[in-house]
Amino acid sequence: MTPLRLAPRLLRVAAVLLKYQLDELVDGAHLFRPLKLVRPLFPKSDVRGLSRGARLRLALTELGPIFVKAGQVLSTRRDLVPADVADELALLQDQVPPFPGTEARAIVERELRAPVTTLYAAFDEVALASASIAQVHAATLHDGREVVVKVLRPGIDTRIARDIDLLHALGTLAQRWHPNADKIRPLEVVAEVEKMLSNELDLQREGASASLLRRNFASGIDLYVPEVHWDFSTERVLTLERVRGVSADDIAAIDAAGLDRKRLAEKGVRLFYEQVFRDNFFHADAHPGNIWVDTSRIDEPRFIALDFGIMGSLPEADQYWLAENFIALFERDYARIAQLHVAAGWMPSTIRLDELEAAVRTVCEPYFTRPLSQISIAELVVKLFQTARRFELTLQPQLILLQKTLLNIEGVGRMLDPDIDIWAVAHPVLRRILRERYSVRATLRDVRRRLPEWIQSAPRMPELVRDALRQVARGEHRQIADPVAITLARDDARRMRRLVACGLLGASLLVCAALVGTLAPRGMWPAVAMAVAGLVAFVAGWPRRAP
Repeated sequence: MTPLRLAPRLLRVAAVLLKYQLDELVDGAHLFRPLKLVRPLFPKSDVRGLSRGARLRLALTELGPIFVKAGQVLSTRRDLVPADVADELALLQDQVPPFPGTEARAIVERELRAPVTTLYAAFDEVALASASIAQVHAATLHDGREVVVKVLRPGIDTRIARDIDLLHALGTLAQRWHPNADKIRPLEVVAEVEKMLSNELDLQREGASASLLRRNFASGIDLYVPEVHWDFSTERVLTLERVRGVSADDIAAIDAAGLDRKRLAEKGVRLFYEQVFRDNFFHADAHPGNIWVDTSRIDEPRFIALDFGIMGSLPEADQYWLAENFIALFERDYARIAQLHVAAGWMPSTIRLDELEAAVRTVCEPYFTRPLSQISIAELVVKLFQTARRFELTLQPQLILLQKTLLNIEGVGRMLDPDIDIWAVAHPVLRRILRERYSVRATLRDVRRRLPEWIQSAPRMPELVRDALRQVARGEHRQIADPVAITLARDDARRMRRLVACGLLGASLLVCAALVGTLAPRGMWPAVAMAVAGLVAFVAGWPRRAP
């Protein structure tokens, strides 16, 4: 979209900012400064008594759904925006008037290529809920099962593309003229909004996320996830099992149902750590509107998850380093936290560990003077990230999403039980998950999974090492053509050959031990001996850190 076509909409944005007396934003945008001359023409509004965050929230609400989305994303960036502004933006509600039910019906019929009466026994054209991206209708399948049908708004792709262009223009202006642009990083925020909206426009992706989360909690004891009906779903239509419950912040309804709120709060904290560190797949939009409580289960209370448009996961390495950081935080091992940040590659190796350790201690120690039940892990993590930025912290967007989810979960937990000791609940859960995930048994399973790949690569390894050394000798790889680098390359090759050989031997011995133990259960000593020998082979071949 050309700047000329964007101009009227940019002026409307500026007018709304003036209306809500967000002087600092108008003053910070060079293009908007002339509008201060016409500020007296705007009617006086009673907003001066409101905080800057509240005024910004009202302005974004008036500007429309896409700006509401932008505010929601900005509320998660507590490492970048002031806490008071983030708290207000977190209150933004994405509610808009519904589009006609007849249009929703037509979209369903076009997407599923059949009349609604053929697809469903009943379809309510009055929307149950409506948001900026889609709205939800109640329906019943022909076998009697109740479902909800989520339908994308007509023409939403075009409108979002247009609004994203406007956000890019505003982001560019803010990046150039706002005095705190280096801290707010507006173009990064716009990129996050764009990515989030792109994911939410694909309802098939949302359905796949719901299916995976449901599989991860198949027992349904702690968390229930509605079933996806794939025969009635496409990229623009999603049919889910209809569930009933109350919002997690409806304390009166939870108490009226006779549920144990303390037990429910502890279960919510455990669910977060299980999703992040056991499954590496977590609900990243876990505000009370998307997390319900099943009031029909009094003896074993559980949560119900809704809206799977924003899900998170971490790279395997970051997942490990983050878990270790949490453990070190629980145990107040500040030196370990500093070492882990550098080892993870989140900070340059040139950072002085003693200075980083001192900075971490400065942030954490005041918290530990309080009772543990009053310490917020989420608040402490946010402050640690803010401190770490002074040491050139490189933080991936997934960790920001995790931080936001942790804030949401702690908020829900403390609403349900203001006295919950989150540290006492989280520490043993994380310890158990790490013990199971990085146990000898888990390592052997991983070795067995990777063994075919190693076997396939092993015959080529000496040849690859020889070719690499020849290239170094010819000067084709000057960046490592020094004696130390060549020695390291030879050592790596030698360790790899040892690992492959010992891995093959160890796997063979373990397989033989399993066969002997199965075929000759009375003569277990040979099987035990072979199993021990196999483990010894793995240990012998395991890579060791160079001195």
